[in-house]
Amino acid sequence: MSQAPRLALVGAHPDDCDVKAGGIAALAVEAGHEVRIRSTTNGDAGHHELSGVELADRRRREAEAAADVVGAEFALSDTGDGRLEASLAERERLIRRLREFDPDLIVTHRPNDYHPDHRATAELVRDAAYLLTVPNVCPETPHVEEMPIVGYFQDEFTEPSPFEPDVVVDVGPVIDEKVAMLDCHESQMYEWLPYNTGTLDEVPDDPERRRAWLREGRLAFFDTLQTNVADDYPDALAERYGAERAAGIEHAEAIQISEYGAPLTEAAEERLFPF
Repeated sequence: MSQAPRLALVGAHPDDCDVKAGGIAALAVEAGHEVRIRSTTNGDAGHHELSGVELADRRRREAEAAADVVGAEFALSDTGDGRLEASLAERERLIRRLREFDPDLIVTHRPNDYHPDHRATAELVRDAAYLLTVPNVCPETPHVEEMPIVGYFQDEFTEPSPFEPDVVVDVGPVIDEKVAMLDCHESQMYEWLPYNTGTLDEVPDDPERRRAWLREGRLAFFDTLQTNVADDYPDALAERYGAERAAGIEHAEAIQISEYGAPLTEAAEERLFPF
């Protein structure tokens, strides 16, 4: 385990991690942690006008710019958007990439989700977690000494079980950074997602106005800034920050710890979430 904590955010698409955990990424980098953001697909289907190599290249550049906002690293797979499967080849590819980084904590999607790429990514991370420690699996890439902790991004799905937060973090101090990260994903925040939700005509043309529009959470059916997290888990925030501060928290992000990774001990929580 490295001296500086290492956080790996693994999303299915180039913008997923920034939406769900951009604030935690910003806080972690500020705390001296190493943060790597990875997309398991290249995002080449997420648009109504662009596709293929042109879109994949654009989304890669957007995600790299977003990671640069907070000083994180970004990498993506060449697997097509909407085509990800939890195959042996994908699992071994992820094992190699994660071993190279040797994370203390991996955060990804929950296994039950509306998008097949999200579900496949969750399965790949879950299947890889223990195997990271097994020398004879992908032996050409040195195994890690300890299985990492695995966590899930917050979501609103209830079948077969609702999200249950183990860590809820106030990201208000870095909300400007998170908005700046999301603002980098122009193809998604201002084009594809508004088109997909029938609100494209509501997106402002002026860059400053549309960033303000984004910060206000105006992207329909898409909880861009995770404002609901602070509303949904007031008791968890009060336990972490005290009732007085918790009452004023507007923006939060939450993580549920998976039983398929290492346990989140009190010492590990203090090390990984000192903010």
